[in-house]
Amino acid sequence: MNKTNPLYHGYRFPSKIISHTVWLYHRFCLSYRDAEDLLAERGIVVSYETIRSWCNKFGPAYARTIKKRRGPLGDTWYMDEVYIVMVRGERRYLWRAVDQDGDVLDILVQKRKDKQAAVRFFKKLMKGQGCSARKIVTDKLPSYGAARKVVMPTSMHCHDRYANNRAEVSHEHTRAQERQMRRFKSPGQAQRFLSVHSQVHNLFRVGRHLLRASNYRTLRSRSFETWQQVTCVC
Repeated sequence: MNKTNPLYHGYRFPSKIISHTVWLYHRFCLSYRDAEDLLAERGIVVSYETIRSWCNKFGPAYARTIKKRRGPLGDTWYMDEVYIVMVRGERRYLWRAVDQDGDVLDILVQKRKDKQAAVRFFKKLMKGQGCSARKIVTDKLPSYGAARKVVMPTSMHCHDRYANNRAEVSHEHTRAQERQMRRFKSPGQAQRFLSVHSQVHNLFRVGRHLLRASNYRTLRSRSFETWQQVTCVC
């Protein structure tokens, strides 16, 4: 039983196993049963339902700490919205913003993509970053322009064709996970999962194809060190 950190109090498995399991699930395109098999190969016998409960409890806590440690990101926000379909056929829109370096600023699952929804997303972004954007880059959805005039009137707005490709590309890993999960069960589940998934993705996205092998390994090691500090297992 864990006795050193209150976060893990009452859990039979060590914090190192719990944090590693959450990392496996959110770092790679895996199901809970996949994670169960990977742990079993290492002699750790745990059910996929236990893994689900670990991810639901500890994932958001880890994500909040990662986000707090990183602080504000870039001042140019690339935004896009795509629809996601729930298991019961409900359609929701996933709003996502990334900065000029490709790091995910925030996400928000909403029912609509009108002005009110855009305003809500802008306010969430500003609260998380602590300031407004110097520049926003979007597609030609009118809701963005209307919301900017209300929430961020001093920010520059670019909606040229192909300008927000950076935001559109950022949906790729989300789509892969969505297919693996065979759609999200509810809007709440989608919001919880994607909030954690985006922060883990930010931490371990070090641009391997742009770096020499030695530099990539150094940055990867730093990411692992940060993860250990965030999960309190170092």
